Amino acid sequence: MGNLMDFLPFIAMFAVVYFFMIAPQMKRAKQEKKFASELKRGDKVITKSGMHGKVVDLSDKDDSCVIETLAGKIKFERSAISMEMSRKLNATPKA
Repeated sequence: MGNLMDFLPFIAMFAVVYFFMIAPQMKRAKQEKKFASELKRGDKVITKSGMHGKVVDLSDKDDSCVIETLAGKIKFERSAISMEMSRKLNATPKA
């Protein structure tokens, strides 16, 4: 019984770390994967590096997409698309 009481603080610390750090990170990764899989032609997106553009082609074979910008067409990995910034861009009302 005494050995169990010695490990109780470590168990509690692991539980706190799991619920406040690991679980939210797993949830966010799942949301980003869903966002990347739901991209479609014509979506306005922003990459994680800050490049704005519109999706013109999607490839499931190599998990990439072609984005049309003012400079031309550029091929990106779908994981390079920022979920938060793209959602903000599409949620702003057009004036």
